[in-house]
Amino acid sequence: MRPYTTGNDALDRLISELVAAAGDGAQEDLVKELVVSAIKLYRDHADRGDVKLINAAVKELRYSTLIFSKYRDVPKVTVFGSARVDEHDSNYRLALEFARQMVDERGWMVVTGAGPGIMQAANEGAGADQSFGVNIRLPFEDSANPFVDAERTINFKYFFTRKVGFIKESHAFALFPGGFGTMDETFELLTLVQTGKSDLHPIVLLEADGTGYWEAFNDFVRRDLLENGLISEHDLSLYKTTSSASDAADEISHFYANYRSQRYVDGRLLIRLRTAPTQAQLANLNEQFVDIVASGEIAVVDPTPAEIKDNDSLEDARIALQFNRRSYGRLRQLLDSLNALVEPQPVVHPPPTFNV
Repeated sequence: MRPYTTGNDALDRLISELVAAAGDGAQEDLVKELVVSAIKLYRDHADRGDVKLINAAVKELRYSTLIFSKYRDVPKVTVFGSARVDEHDSNYRLALEFARQMVDERGWMVVTGAGPGIMQAANEGAGADQSFGVNIRLPFEDSANPFVDAERTINFKYFFTRKVGFIKESHAFALFPGGFGTMDETFELLTLVQTGKSDLHPIVLLEADGTGYWEAFNDFVRRDLLENGLISEHDLSLYKTTSSASDAADEISHFYANYRSQRYVDGRLLIRLRTAPTQAQLANLNEQFVDIVASGEIAVVDPTPAEIKDNDSLEDARIALQFNRRSYGRLRQLLDSLNALVEPQPVVHPPPTFNV
């Protein structure tokens, strides 16, 4: 790729000098590009409203990244759901119990939208010390619930930057009954994993017994989407539905029983694992998942030069495949098969970070 510059040599030298003077050299190339983008935007005579939007988005994302970076080694589950239910609602109590189990029994932290209802229940169950609030400033709801500390509350003006904060920082997602916002978050999550724009994560739809919310959703997905050929049968593997807090916690933990993380290098998908499959297990995987391998076979490999250069998960085992980049429901089934190769563990932590 051509260097990303302003096109003015003198100006580019000034940018290089400014960035060198401002930091320690880490990520210097990308920081230069950020400054170049700001200069280009200025030169474009962009509308003031556009500049304000881009400026606010960058500032919000920078601050969110800073706050979460202090807890990078702790796995996090994001909880979505209605702001309108009260503490007597059965789904409120379920969200509280689920969050409590994830913190007390699994060693995770909990992220919510910081509002009332299901969000408050999850923060209450987790406790303020183990909670994050990713708050959206709304005219009718602009303050965080009382179970989130100010030091782990992040305020956003825009929904789109807030969604990036949720998805980039979370290792799992639990969705409870809710309104338009919850539906938006549900379909966006499923779209991101179905298209490969996000790494695969465990997505669990929870509802209290007898409420029927996700039952109606599943009926719609099967009747109107699957039966009309708008999704594939394998896409149903991208999420699970339950009314049990412990089953939801088990589903999330089991996703990381063996699986650690993924990365593409030179077109190959690398799946990092705690334990590599044996030759017999590998042969079985190649037979079972031949449909998602564009060429060659699934193979156990050593860390690649690119991973070694980045010091990226070098302690993990890994397999590699020429994934077709289309069948993400089947890829999820492959991860399930890899996780089934190891003995269940009472507490399983995912790796500290994910590729985004």
